[in-house]
Amino acid sequence: MNFTSPFSLALGAIVVLSLLGVPVGQAMIGGSVLYLYLKGMDMGAAAEQLLNGTYSSFLLLAIPLFILAATIMSTGSILDRLLRFCNAIVGRFPGGLAQVNVLQSVVFASMSGSALADAAGSGKLMQSMMTRDGRYTPAFAAALSAVSAVIGPILPPSIPLVLYALVSGTSIGYLFIAGVLPGLLLGAVQMALIYVLAKRRGFPLEPKVPLRDMPRITREAFPALMLPVILLGCLYSGITTPTEAAGVAAAYALLISVGLYRSLGWGDLYDSLLSSARMSISIGMLIAGALVFNYVITSENIPATLSVAMKGLDLSPLGFLLIVNLILLVLGAFLEGSTIILIILPVLLPTAVALGVDPVHFGVMAVLNIMIGLVTPPYGLLLFMMTKIANVSLGELVREAMPFLLVMLGALALVTMWPDMVLWLPRLAGYTG
Repeated sequence: MNFTSPFSLALGAIVVLSLLGVPVGQAMIGGSVLYLYLKGMDMGAAAEQLLNGTYSSFLLLAIPLFILAATIMSTGSILDRLLRFCNAIVGRFPGGLAQVNVLQSVVFASMSGSALADAAGSGKLMQSMMTRDGRYTPAFAAALSAVSAVIGPILPPSIPLVLYALVSGTSIGYLFIAGVLPGLLLGAVQMALIYVLAKRRGFPLEPKVPLRDMPRITREAFPALMLPVILLGCLYSGITTPTEAAGVAAAYALLISVGLYRSLGWGDLYDSLLSSARMSISIGMLIAGALVFNYVITSENIPATLSVAMKGLDLSPLGFLLIVNLILLVLGAFLEGSTIILIILPVLLPTAVALGVDPVHFGVMAVLNIMIGLVTPPYGLLLFMMTKIANVSLGELVREAMPFLLVMLGALALVTMWPDMVLWLPRLAGYTG
């Protein structure tokens, strides 16, 4: 590799700017502009790629709408009602509140689509509940809140899958439904491990909820639980596009929060809009930087070069997927997930398709892998977030998270080697891949 080539210098500029604290999106734009200058290309190409990529993609509007729906649904009494419902279902089992933590992540996934939002919202509340009266250690509660938050971006609606759809051209509807079984598998292996640890460590049981209270608890949580049903119903019935379905989800969240639960005041609504705008802008800048840098990657013909190199290795589809998993696991331990989806996956996808790997299966597998990176040392963003929330050391948190990381890697291996598990539901919905 020529370390003085324009591409190498552009990469170096991105790394240096990132280390200096410049947001990754802006760093990628800066490095890309340097590349265009050194190559003697039109500097306006950066702005052209940015504008064409952002304004020509109607799908991008789904991201702020999903974020807004999640923010509204996590305010007021809605989250409390959902937690009571989860406790009524699994609180009686060994490791009661720990089981509730995982189940609420599965339920909250239908409103969030973001692991960081899950951990910052319901995960923070579960941390407080689990450590009250010394029932669970702060480190275990924090580790569990981190790993259970990984489930959210696999189940629909999923912001990482929306980003993958953006760079791959794959149907977001089929991607959403393809994530259902892998997401449930992730929750199942975590709950199974909690059961084993509860028996070994003597975790407390929660008081059983009387059967007569179940209809009332279910009725209170039912409107919130209907959000994913309405979302997927709109998508697969063909009534709406994915972006319009996101708008319906946001409107429904606002309707039940204000009209039914009466849990959202004007101040709460303002805070929700402000929080959603900040998160959307952060993601938007990252997408903008990736669009410009992808132009640089395409100019260097890197995807085609990699595809030829991989074909030369005479890899089977499974062999290629195993190599991709190793690459993504290493990158996920250091890089932010959206960056990997927007920059690395477009480079790997042409080779995957050339080898006969289904793009929907590839996308779900890759996103699952990248989300595991959020709880992988040394960089895992969720680990750092929960150390601040729980006020525990990173070493303690990592020790408690390692058993969960191992079973999640087992689930990833199953998703990688068994494509039919990912593609079964999409094929029932009409997918022909």
